[in-house]
Amino acid sequence: MEYFIGFDVGTGSARACLVDREGTLLSEHSEATKTQRSSSDHRIFEQSTSDIWDALSACSKAVLKDSGVDPTSVKGVGFDATCSLAVVDDDGTPMSVSRISNGKEDDSNLGKTGKSEFDVILWADHRAEEEADTINATAEAVLSFVGGTMSLEMETPKTLWLKKHMDSGLFEKANFFDLPDYLTFRATGSKARSNCSLACKFSYVPPGTEMTHGGTTEISHDGWSARFFGKIGLDSIVERDFIQVGGIPGKNGLVLSAGQPVGQGLDKQAAADLGLKEGTAVGSAVIDAYSGWIGTVAARATNAKGEEEPQPTMDDASHRLAACAGTSTCHIVQSEDGISVPGVWGPYRNAVFPGNWMNEGGQSSTGQLIDFVITTHPAYPKLKEEAKKQGVSQYEVLGHRLEEMQERAGAPTLTHLTKDLHFYPDLHGNRSPLADPKMKGMITGLELDDSLDDLAEKFNVTLEAIALQTRHIVDTMNECGHKIDAVYMSGSQAKNGPLMRLLATVLQMPVVIPPNPAAAVPLGSAMLGRFAHEAAQAEGHGIKTQEEADQVAQQHGARLWDIMVEMTKPAKRIEPRDGELGRREKKLLDAKYEVFRDSIETQRRWRALIEKAAKE
Repeated sequence: MEYFIGFDVGTGSARACLVDREGTLLSEHSEATKTQRSSSDHRIFEQSTSDIWDALSACSKAVLKDSGVDPTSVKGVGFDATCSLAVVDDDGTPMSVSRISNGKEDDSNLGKTGKSEFDVILWADHRAEEEADTINATAEAVLSFVGGTMSLEMETPKTLWLKKHMDSGLFEKANFFDLPDYLTFRATGSKARSNCSLACKFSYVPPGTEMTHGGTTEISHDGWSARFFGKIGLDSIVERDFIQVGGIPGKNGLVLSAGQPVGQGLDKQAAADLGLKEGTAVGSAVIDAYSGWIGTVAARATNAKGEEEPQPTMDDASHRLAACAGTSTCHIVQSEDGISVPGVWGPYRNAVFPGNWMNEGGQSSTGQLIDFVITTHPAYPKLKEEAKKQGVSQYEVLGHRLEEMQERAGAPTLTHLTKDLHFYPDLHGNRSPLADPKMKGMITGLELDDSLDDLAEKFNVTLEAIALQTRHIVDTMNECGHKIDAVYMSGSQAKNGPLMRLLATVLQMPVVIPPNPAAAVPLGSAMLGRFAHEAAQAEGHGIKTQEEADQVAQQHGARLWDIMVEMTKPAKRIEPRDGELGRREKKLLDAKYEVFRDSIETQRRWRALIEKAAKE
């Protein structure tokens, strides 16, 4: 029997799932990871590759012990992770990205080496706002592949921030990895990069892609634009043929498609750390949201009558939006042709399947937002007390309280209960479709009420706000040429029943939930491990050159879809609320959506008024 392990690194934890060839989950385990915050700068989020790798090692050994599977029967592993920037020297030793030293901020700490250093700038870190503005002011062609505006959450602005603050000698010794690629480097010793990480987060445009600049169309030859990197101030990276970010494919670098075998598999040290056999195949990694796409969109959904859909084809994927929802939410859809969507990242060529394109929308704070609204409310202590007394979760207490309030008020739906309370949710800036990190949260309809009832109402409108913003993203995608007609969920928020039902009604399309949504993301990585194992067997060795990588992509690229279909379990389909009650709720939600859209224009108008007044 053959088994595969998928490793997933989220914002606050690492997870491993061990599955068989059919995708049956045999064991899963998670470990918390550390995040360092600055006491004086709320924008700072830092992590440690050593801490992350130790967590993954513990997870791997735990699933092996729990399942009783012989390590030699594990034939392939895959990795996914948040799109965070990992910085190490040529030997893989962590290099500090933190200004924090002994509780104080000091640039001299940047670039310091050692296992205990915080060497990861988390995706949520917003220190590089000025650098993102510099990049966006160039109007270079590469920006057309990130929705026209580069986010400060991406790796290029963060790398530029380090260039401006780190000692120049130390900066030139640094290797910059998107976190998924760092994990395959740590596992194999190979510095091969994934097309997913480079194209989605590092301003890489796959060779052969047409780019338009100043009305002139040009072809990307090396994958990297020397003009762009030079213009923004990263000329030292250009001078070294981009070796610090992965190199030029076919010259001094190797860029792999999703799941292609990396190096010669697990090296001796990594195998020992993970409790696996040296040489176990390692699939080229993807960003966590893309692993969620891989682990969900090939599902056959079951409707209320228990009827299962026919086996999906690759064409079906173009109508299915994958939403990976945890601390934040990413919204991913594939298309055969590159579709430009203003304010939505992409189109990314070859992000998962060679020859196909991906667009990625996102909400920077969703699960985090729900927790923030709950824990900062004056009634939070009472909520904790009630949850403990009843022996249920805090969410269940709030759900029951909302049902009681709805009955007392005679409200047809919860939307009617909170009809006069409106919440705009961008407390951490807007990722999509506005691509505006300066957006803030807004709430209208406040009363002198600090009761548990008030907390329940604010909890409900937070879910509303998340659903309405999802509609804003989906509407924008469809207006630009996508034809999304269903949402496939993964991540912890998929367990939030009220939110899933609300999403279906707000979007007026089915929401599809896998049997184990939290495991869907590492399942996608396990699929990459199986693909790597099969590709390595077919080739008889690992991929050593770019020419080999391109040949394998052409010959075996579509095989990953077959693996996805074989390993994805049937899922549950949630339909929009129907009947007269559904009609009434939809009408009210449409009105609240109009208020939501007005809030954007109002906030921007107010911002412009204040900025103008402040300058005079």
